[in-house]
Amino acid sequence: MSSRATPPATLFATTRWTVVCDAVRGGDTAAVEALEALFKTYWQPLYRYLRRLGKLPPDAEDLVQGFFAHLHAHEGLRVVDRSRGRFRAFLLGALKNYLAKEWQREHRLKRGGFAPHLSIDWQQAETGLGFELTDPHNPETLYDRDWGTALLDKVLGDLGREEVDFERWKPYLSMRSGRLGYAEIAAQFHMSEGAARVAVHRLRKRFRERLRREIARTLVDDELVDDEMRALFSALST
Repeated sequence: MSSRATPPATLFATTRWTVVCDAVRGGDTAAVEALEALFKTYWQPLYRYLRRLGKLPPDAEDLVQGFFAHLHAHEGLRVVDRSRGRFRAFLLGALKNYLAKEWQREHRLKRGGFAPHLSIDWQQAETGLGFELTDPHNPETLYDRDWGTALLDKVLGDLGREEVDFERWKPYLSMRSGRLGYAEIAAQFHMSEGAARVAVHRLRKRFRERLRREIARTLVDDELVDDEMRALFSALST
């Protein structure tokens, strides 16, 4: 299994979200674009959170769009709580604050009107949600689960763009090591059993590295990565 050429790194590939927030305050165009990229990855947990609060789809769409406009205008970034260290927690707290002040009533924007370059598939966020609106878990717990799902989707999407034949190898990422039949894999891909072991090990290593990197991008400190990873995988198991 070989890799495609890795695309040039964006600002956010190496910059913590709090640093981006500081840069945004100073009017840094690249930082604003980085914030938009991060929000584009993690908007869906916010939308589903609002739906679980009882908001109708059009209202949830308006609220998410308005909330991002709120962040985009730097207002929400003035209340960053670095002591919490997690963009996940900050984003939900900022949304709650936004709702409490009913900011959207004074600054209602047409859906998609404030930032047309952000292409968002609202219908995708509705998939399966109807079965969850009566879920016994509270919206905050399910928000964490949705965040973990969005993070994994991002990592898998990045690997899919980088790795040749990724879709064929993807199932082996989630299999327990004891269940991997390397002889069968080798026969399927016309390689030696040793080469199959190396290929699976390499893909799993790249997945772990990508996962840790993506998690780190949403944290203040690398020391929080392991805790955040445990928290998100715990949420994914609910």
